[in-house]
Amino acid sequence: MNVRYYMIARHLLSVRFADGLDADALIPSFSPFVCEAGGSTLLEMDVCEGSAPDFSRMDEIGQFDCGGANHGVYQGVDGGYAFEISLPTCDGGALSCCLTTNADFTCCRAVLMRVPSHQQQFGLNNALMMAFAFAAAEKDTLLVHASVIRNNGYGYLFTAPSGTGKSTHTHLWYKHIPGCDLMNDDNPVVRIVDGETIIFGSPWSGKTPCYRNIWAPVGAITRIEQRPENTIRRMAPVEAFANLLPAVSSMKWDARVYKGICDTISKLLSLTPVFWLGCRPDEEAARVCYEAVRVRG
Repeated sequence: MNVRYYMIARHLLSVRFADGLDADALIPSFSPFVCEAGGSTLLEMDVCEGSAPDFSRMDEIGQFDCGGANHGVYQGVDGGYAFEISLPTCDGGALSCCLTTNADFTCCRAVLMRVPSHQQQFGLNNALMMAFAFAAAEKDTLLVHASVIRNNGYGYLFTAPSGTGKSTHTHLWYKHIPGCDLMNDDNPVVRIVDGETIIFGSPWSGKTPCYRNIWAPVGAITRIEQRPENTIRRMAPVEAFANLLPAVSSMKWDARVYKGICDTISKLLSLTPVFWLGCRPDEEAARVCYEAVRVRG
């Protein structure tokens, strides 16, 4: 076995690859996060190649559409989980990876199907993303579906359903607001650390290859909606909670995961402002938003 260690949002992951599997080729986006062993691990995962395990004796939780790809979810009598991770339908929808875990996702096994390497990459990347999100759920850690820009030392998150314009808006900041750089374009990690909300880059960034091992305090979180006029307001806590929860990777049927995520969001809302932005995809939208949410001082 070839063991690799990765530090993501200050959480240590141990991934053991079976002989013959190339870690760098399978998960190239993890390269900036490689580290030395040391300290306790958030999770450990064994990765091998083989046939799909038999999940017929497990209870089926459901079949879920995850960005155009189907994930079958099953649970055993011991509380452990199994996931069938299929390719997006546009790529044929074939099974690419099967993930099995214990109840708290600290011990995992990913079986890669004998499919082309880029399909194995997709499966393992998704397996690690889910294992990370659910193992960290009780550790004041959120994997957020957002695009995040950094300005003047602070990270600003933009959430919205896919295709609404998160990436467009961060690009407008980058183009028109001096001193901006992109931290992550799809799945950054948010942590509460010593009473402060911190945003971290991650190995998961959707279609934009932005895999940066960096962090910054969070300046604000903004929910985007397309509107004919550019307008912004700060949300009340209840509204902010209702808008932020769907943007966080979660499992509502798992009491441990769901409670951990809800508790973390509640802590976040006491520390971090959340805004609603109705906007067009133009320069004015970036400037209106920037003036409302930027940290002054």
